[in-house]
Order: sequence, then structure tokens, then C-alpha cells
Amino acid sequence: MKPVTASIDVPHPPEQVYDFLDVMAHHERFTDHYLTNWRCSGPDRGIGSCATVTAELGGTKTEISIEVIEADAPRSIVERNVSAGGRRLAHGTYTVEALQAGGSRVSFTYAWERAPLADRLLAPVIRATMRRANATVMRRLAAELAVHVATAGS
Repeated sequence: MKPVTASIDVPHPPEQVYDFLDVMAHHERFTDHYLTNWRCSGPDRGIGSCATVTAELGGTKTEISIEVIEADAPRSIVERNVSAGGRRLAHGTYTVEALQAGGSRVSFTYAWERAPLADRLLAPVIRATMRRANATVMRRLAAELAVHVATAGS
């Protein structure tokens, strides 16, 4: 299946964006419209940081195990996602790029490595659903990041 990418520009420097994204528990704040029942484990941040969540998307529910497997501060974080009893394997990659005018572009790419037959048959629908959900994630990330930066500065 082809990957799905969503991006947003934020007024914060890459270091602030990365610092927020690096904490796994922060992800609940901007993904809880479709990822619920967050249970974090491992270190709070960085490689080995984990969460188990329930994804409620497209009328279905599934448990997903998320683990940070690569981190390149302040540029990228790669998560491995396993669900459907191991039949679905994907990577979610956050990329943070400095903008010339200041601020950062934050992108999230969800790329399937392995997917059940039903997912592959419904790929256009699944990709469209993921694209919409992740566009919402990016808007919510921008709002949560603004609150986090304002709170950290006070």
C-alpha cells in the first residue's frame, strides 16, 4: 500500500517541536480523536518509548502497539506500529524541517510494510480515511504544541 503523509507549518523552531513529539505521552493529546485507551511503557521519550492504543477508525476497533525505533533530534522520529495480531506492520515517521521564514514544517508519514488482505483490497478507502485522520492530527498537534510552548514559557 502506498504511504499517506500529512503536514502542517507551525511557528515553533524544530527543537521545540521535536522536544514535544519526543515524549510518547504527548501524542495522546493530539490523536485521541481516533487513538484511545493510551497505555505508555518503557522510557518516557526516545528509542524504546512505547504505547498500546485502541484505534477506532472507519467503524472498526483494533489494538496497536507503537514503539519508537529511531530518533534523530531534532529532525525525525520513527515509530513501528504492529496490529491485527501481527498481520499489519507499519511505520509512522515524524519529520521536522526548519522553514526559511522561521518556524517548522511537521510531517507525519504512515507507511505499511505488511497489511492483511482486507486492507489491501480496501486500500483506496483506508488511505483516504488515514489521510483525513492524520490531517486532523496535524491541526491538533499545532494547537497542542502552542499550548505546550506557552505553558513551558511561563
